[in-house]
Amino acid sequence: MTNHLIISRPELTEYPRELDQYISLVPGNDLLEYFGTQPLSLVSVASTLSEEQSMHRYAEGKWSVKDIFCHLIDCERIYNYRALCIARGDKTELPGFEENDYAKTAHADARNIDNIIAEYKSVRASSTELFRSFDEVMLMRSGIANGSARSVRAIGYSLAGHEIHHLNVIKERYLKK
Repeated sequence: MTNHLIISRPELTEYPRELDQYISLVPGNDLLEYFGTQPLSLVSVASTLSEEQSMHRYAEGKWSVKDIFCHLIDCERIYNYRALCIARGDKTELPGFEENDYAKTAHADARNIDNIIAEYKSVRASSTELFRSFDEVMLMRSGIANGSARSVRAIGYSLAGHEIHHLNVIKERYLKK
């Protein structure tokens, strides 16, 4: 493994309390190392699913597995934009987004699961390189996104934990044991 800056876990003062539900799920204390292994988890889950399973909804009005995967891709792009803006010192308050509207208009169930996974891998590779490009000063910069202050490194950890959360939901509510 090549030497890299260790992106350690953010302090509680670096993000709004509601993000702790995601950040606390991330194991270890090296975000880039975790980013390197995390796609394997999503791909391993996706590779076990039939087309029918990938379109399953466990209850009326809930997302399909494909919807969840596309939601993860959308969030990763949005979180990366937020991290980039804040890392570069942009003081603009960054907006939130309505995830259900995004899911509704993504038409995930009309897509092939293999294409969704390929897109996910591409986005994650981009995320990894983006966070690898940040130095310690950039990682500690804070800005306002979705109405609350957060540091760049907190955004990275919340991105990773958000995915863990949704993979746990898939395993608990969508997949037969």
